[in-house]
Amino acid sequence: MRSLPRIVIEPLVRAALLEDLGRAGDLTSDATIGPDQTARVALVSREQGVVAGTDCARLAWELVDPRIVVSDLLPDGSRVQPGTVIGTISGPARGLLSGERVALNFLGHLSGVATGTATIADAIAHTGAKVADTRKTIPGLRALQKHAVKAGGGSNHRFGLDDAVLIKDNHIAVAGGVAEAVRRAKAGVGHLVKIEVEVDSLSQLAELLPLGVDAVLLDNMGPDLVREAVAMVAGRLITEASGRITPATAVPLAEAGVDLISVGWLTHSAHVLDIGLDYAG
Repeated sequence: MRSLPRIVIEPLVRAALLEDLGRAGDLTSDATIGPDQTARVALVSREQGVVAGTDCARLAWELVDPRIVVSDLLPDGSRVQPGTVIGTISGPARGLLSGERVALNFLGHLSGVATGTATIADAIAHTGAKVADTRKTIPGLRALQKHAVKAGGGSNHRFGLDDAVLIKDNHIAVAGGVAEAVRRAKAGVGHLVKIEVEVDSLSQLAELLPLGVDAVLLDNMGPDLVREAVAMVAGRLITEASGRITPATAVPLAEAGVDLISVGWLTHSAHVLDIGLDYAG
């Protein structure tokens, strides 16, 4: 899959290295390893999953010491098993070990996001639905996490508040109703901006349908209600389901005919994929 531009990831990786190296650098490596010593290590997956964040890992080592060579790196989106070699790193041993933790932090976390996404994408692959992320991302890491979601076979929702209009329950309450909120939204944004509205009942959906929006978010509805909602929409809007989704609960929602299933934990509570750095000589 396409990599993120270096200009996007470099500030994040550089900040992480500065945080880790602190004021005096890597005291341990500097004290125990000679300046001319070299080493070769391998990135090895300890469990089954989907790889993401390889560009961040590569850049971490390159920024620590440009003489470090990262080779045979699997592309993001690759499926791995326990024991799969993701890549090899060779060069000055001090720099190699100084960049290890930052590289593994990015790689393990983003691979965890991709792996979590894949569990749902695989579970609903027999349907026409796609799994999507949300804005429930770790501050500062949104672009990386959303890239990892795509690596896992998912789809990206809004990147920020300026991408599209998503009218939720509090907007509706403050505006004075669904129709008034939609009217204000249409008057306030340009013709290329899409509008989605969250509803939590079929009666709200019935009120929304004549208003000419682009998508509807069916919030915390079970499969039976979602099926009814999809039938009411009849293809006029994009339908999205959300609310405490798991790989198990995603299946009946997808089978009910919804277009998208958005899942917050993919990014805010991702399990880190266990990836180690093994000495290879």
